[in-house]
Amino acid sequence: MFGCSSKEVKVKNLPVKETKRTASIEKEDSTEKKDISIYDLKNIPQNIDFFTKNLDTKAPLYGKQKNYEKNYFRVWNIKKPTQSVEDIKWSFRSYVVGKSYGENLHLLKQSFFDKMYKNSNFKNYLKLSKCGITLKHLNIRSFPTLRPLLKDPSLAGEGFPFDYLQNSTIAANKPLFVSHYSKDRRWVYIFSSFASGWVQAADIAFLDKKDTKKWQKAKQIFLIKEGVSIVDAKNNFLFKSRIGMMLPLVSEEKNYYNVLTVSSFKNSEPLFVKLKIPKTIASKKVLTISRDNLNKIIGEVSKSNYGWGGIYEQRDCSSTIRDIYAPFGIWLPRNSFRQSKIGDVIKLDNLTNKEKILKIKKFAIPFKTLLYKKGHIVLYVGTYNDKIIILHNTWGIKTKNEEKRIVIGRTIFSTLELGKYQKYYDAKSSILNNLKSMNIFVK
Repeated sequence: MFGCSSKEVKVKNLPVKETKRTASIEKEDSTEKKDISIYDLKNIPQNIDFFTKNLDTKAPLYGKQKNYEKNYFRVWNIKKPTQSVEDIKWSFRSYVVGKSYGENLHLLKQSFFDKMYKNSNFKNYLKLSKCGITLKHLNIRSFPTLRPLLKDPSLAGEGFPFDYLQNSTIAANKPLFVSHYSKDRRWVYIFSSFASGWVQAADIAFLDKKDTKKWQKAKQIFLIKEGVSIVDAKNNFLFKSRIGMMLPLVSEEKNYYNVLTVSSFKNSEPLFVKLKIPKTIASKKVLTISRDNLNKIIGEVSKSNYGWGGIYEQRDCSSTIRDIYAPFGIWLPRNSFRQSKIGDVIKLDNLTNKEKILKIKKFAIPFKTLLYKKGHIVLYVGTYNDKIIILHNTWGIKTKNEEKRIVIGRTIFSTLELGKYQKYYDAKSSILNNLKSMNIFVK
């Protein structure tokens, strides 16, 4: 497993009695081995400026801020989502009793699914239909619960950290369309510009239409620094900065942007707060594609470790790519499959590995081309020693030994045959062997 999507597995029905797996749960997980002696990580430069050194530093704007803003604020400008109530029930068809494990590594019972379905309160779908905004970085869940759902934890590449109820994450002060409350009113079902699911009701505020219109009309700034604490005038913490966030500009000083944000308040009512954002961590316009800007943004995004569905405020493969290009005004979908359909798509799945390499070398443009295999997306950055080099956030390397997986868990530069010189290397599972397409996603 490299990254971004689930895969079908053969389920082993673990008995309730203690198994060899559960008996060693507090010991090091024998199916996931960290290995820092991976050939690519030792022999390919792992610094972004090595691959950007030949870029044109006077390149034109990469995207269009207005187009980006249209997508960013989309959910504030719809009467209702296009998804039906049956569409949003997808998770109850995907995750079922007998194939799903809980946090104790035992099979979840039917009573768990019954409770989740009842609390989802689907009969009230779209009964609320209000505009909202996030107050902090949130997990978007497929069921209204913080509890995880795992597939067979005895298999390498399953179990922790692959919580299948983790649909995505969303940063603070992002637009929402709120469909309805859960039955216990602890959760709300939301639509964001890129994903939908359950978030905790206490972590959002509702906005009137007049407020959303004013917010959208204001000049926006892009945050271009990761993990900076944003505080109010009284030095109270509000949230951490995140690449891809935008905030409405109120006024400008020599060293600061004065912006508007929403803070927590009672009964989900908004509390509007003016903040000073240092100009060192924000930009008033979309960035140009240049060596310095790419070095800066990729360096910031790469601070995240691998996080399935963005769990633990980290990133997976597709959210890494998505966030890298947000400050350049490029709007990308959230998941790897949809990202692979943007721009000019060139099929690769009917070619031999040698033919794939030749085609990529002929047509791919560094930092403008994505390569896709089922469940994983990577960015083409050029060649090194005549080898195709990619940037990607990956969990690890699958091996022929089904009980062993080499964990990487971060953003790296590698070849398309990552792990080739490792013991038990599985060439059939390599990125190269499974490439389906390449797409030049921006002209």
